[in-house]
Order: sequence, then C-alpha cells, then structure tokens
Amino acid sequence: MEDRLPASSMPTLRQLQFLVALRAERSFVGAAEAVGVTQPTLSAGIKDLENALGAILVERGRTGAVLTPAGEEAAERAARAISEVEELVRTVQAAGEPFSGTFRLGAIPTIAPFLLPRALPLLKQKYPRLRLQMREDLTHRLVEALRARTLDAALIALPYEAHGIATATIADDEFLFLGPEDHPLAKRNDLSPDQLRQDELLLLEDGHCLREHALSACKLAPSRRSSEVGATSLHTLVQMVAGGMGVTLLPKIAAEAGATAGAHVAMRPFAKPVVGRAIGVAWRDGGARAEEARMLAEVLRELF
Repeated sequence: MEDRLPASSMPTLRQLQFLVALRAERSFVGAAEAVGVTQPTLSAGIKDLENALGAILVERGRTGAVLTPAGEEAAERAARAISEVEELVRTVQAAGEPFSGTFRLGAIPTIAPFLLPRALPLLKQKYPRLRLQMREDLTHRLVEALRARTLDAALIALPYEAHGIATATIADDEFLFLGPEDHPLAKRNDLSPDQLRQDELLLLEDGHCLREHALSACKLAPSRRSSEVGATSLHTLVQMVAGGMGVTLLPKIAAEAGATAGAHVAMRPFAKPVVGRAIGVAWRDGGARAEEARMLAEVLRELF
C-alpha cells in the first residue's frame, strides 16, 4: 500500500499561494495586498506552511522577506502545483463546451495591436461565454509561458520551431516598403528588397522576431547593425522613418490597421510581393486546450 502523508502535514492551496506571492513581492505587505488578505493572515499562513513542511522558508528582516533555498524550491514547486490546479478547473469547466471559461491568450507586439481589435469581436460573437485573459510579450517568453501552462495559446509569427509546441498558420503577412515622403525609392515601380541594402534600414531592437524576418527579406546577415537606434515598437519605427532616419519594411497587417496614420511617410508594395512572415497560433502540443487552440486558428482565418 502506498505511503501517504498525514493530512495535518499537507500544505493547503492557499498557503502555497501565499508563498508564491511572497516570492514575487519580496515583502509581507506587498504579498498580502497581492492575494487580498491582511498581513497577519499571510504571516500566519506562511508560519503554518513552515510547520507543515518542517523547514524555514522565509527569513524576515527590516529590508523585507528573503526566501531560503528551501523556500525558493518550495515556491517553484508551489507555482507549478497552482498552475496544474487552475488548468484542472478550466478543463472541467470547459468540458463539452469549448471556450466556455477563461482562455489565456498571448500575442507578440507586432501582431497584438493590429489583429486583436478585429479578432476579439468575432470571438465574442461566436463564443459569448468566452473570457479572454490577454498578455503581450516577445515570442520566446510566450513560448515559455505555454510550456509552463500559464498561457493556453499565443499569436506569434511563423515559422517558429520549439520542442513540444504545435502551431497552425492563420495567414501570410506581406511586407511593404516604408520610407520618407521624398525618398527616391517611393517613386519606383520596380521596387525590390535588394534596393534597400544601400539605405539606412531601420529595424526593431534585438529580441523582436520581426527584425530577423526583415533582415532575411533583404538578404542581410542577422549581425548587421543598420542603425545605432533600435525601435521598441512598430509605431516608433514609423516615426523614425517619418523623421528621415531611414527606411524599413512594414507588415501589411500593421499598414491596414492604420500604423502610419498621420505620419509623413511613403508606403509602397514591392513589384514582386514579399511575404516576410506568417501569422499563426501556437499551443502546447497535447495540452488540455489544444483543440480550442486549433479552433481559434480556424476562426481567425475568417479575418483574411
């Protein structure tokens, strides 16, 4: 017969939530506010957890709360346990009816502001009981969140390969030329990405996959530093172009959503369309929300 711990030594889910909050906030006051309890309640819960586990988890001092090595290990495992319980609840609630509960969706910054305003009303119309939790972040962090089960799906640029992650393409996204209003290339009818090599090609800063897609479209080495300044967003990139700092490639999805509105720039398609990336949905392969992620991709395809 399998040995089991007595109920008196089993930590409660609430105590684990207290510990995870304490690791994040590094203070009893901040952690108590984060979980919506008083400081004495949280402090007592942590003490009960230490008694249950038989280990000191937190060192209390004037500068705040510092987790011991045992506390760090417990907090890491507690976070995973809480995530598993949350997924259990969501799975049971959604059984037999897709998108009937909370669905945690991530999106990269070069897709989120341009696709979501069109996508959210459609999803709400098709699935009235859907409650979306949104997160905008870079691709590698969204993929980490999918693996950690803190996200159910993510809108990312493809191709992107990662172990344990499945993807489905929604649509191809064409690149357009963007330059100052008086730029010589803005008047050409035989425009090609090769012609941008001689210009100051403005890019997003390192970490954005769109940077690599733009370099690939222009057949430039990933190590090229075209500009000393890397833009943090597409809107910043547009303003840099308007200011005469250089030229860039703009995704068509951003152009159609009005990313250049009010900016003094010239935008033109290339003579031969340049498909720089695809827009897709990613999810944890074999995860509890995998079928809903596939359904999400099917719904979003209706927008293109």
